[in-house]
Amino acid sequence: MLLGRSLLTLLDYTPEEIRYLLDLSKKAKNDSKNGIMLRRFEGKTLALLFEKRSTRTRCAFETAFGEEGGYPVFLSTADIQLGAKESIEDTARVLGRMFSAIQFRGFKQETAEILEKYSKVPVYNGLTDLYHPTQALADYLTLEENFDNAKGKTLCYIGDGRNNVARSLMVICAKMGTNFTVIAPASLNPDDELREKCESLSKSSSALITVTDNVKAVKGADAIYTDVWVSMGEEDKKEERTRLLKPYQVNQKLMDMTGKKDSIFLHCLPAVKGEEVTADVIDGPQSRAWDEAENRKHTIKALMLATLVK
Repeated sequence: MLLGRSLLTLLDYTPEEIRYLLDLSKKAKNDSKNGIMLRRFEGKTLALLFEKRSTRTRCAFETAFGEEGGYPVFLSTADIQLGAKESIEDTARVLGRMFSAIQFRGFKQETAEILEKYSKVPVYNGLTDLYHPTQALADYLTLEENFDNAKGKTLCYIGDGRNNVARSLMVICAKMGTNFTVIAPASLNPDDELREKCESLSKSSSALITVTDNVKAVKGADAIYTDVWVSMGEEDKKEERTRLLKPYQVNQKLMDMTGKKDSIFLHCLPAVKGEEVTADVIDGPQSRAWDEAENRKHTIKALMLATLVK
């Protein structure tokens, strides 16, 4: 169904294809819990290109690929000439002849697109400045584990609405029929182009896409999601972001504003406790952040199974 495909953004996947990946993720997770390892990546190799540091993305790709018999190779910018002494196009040509697939985690979405074009093997976006599709898959799996069917539920993202996680969540919710609300100061709203695209997509799924600066919009939410106030590469903006986003901190008072006792808290991690979220929330009974972290592995394994194994 998806053999040979890349995943650069979930905009490229139909709702049916996303559904297939989620169902395969559930099976992969169940197999893992039962100790079933079928070594389906035996004889295959995976290049892991990292411009940005990572805990979950690197560990998820390496363990998911390795426990199924594949051979992952980690390559940072200190290891290879990615766009420095050697062009990205030439690096892609070389890696495509040596590896079965490539994962890229870095800054520019364009870099992932060039890697796909010139390598001729599946390329997986492990995070760029624009999108974080593997995170969104893990987030959505976590929603379904808690609510069985996430269609018609409401997910509120509060914080920097321009970042890659918020953008990817808007896409998957629009396609899968989950209401999605961004609560952010106006200067940190998602761009109009993506919002309009998602509003168009949501017409066929009946999802509602809302953007507001009012924290009272969490009322009725089934899940509250936040991320760090300062993304990698924007450290010089910390003082400004803290000032803008302090009123948008997720604390127990805000969680209670949903009016639902079964509302859950989500975070892609790492978290700065005491800034975007208080410790009592992320470490408390409503938090599913650790389930999300584990689900990165199962959704990533499903993605690679779907695109690399017949």
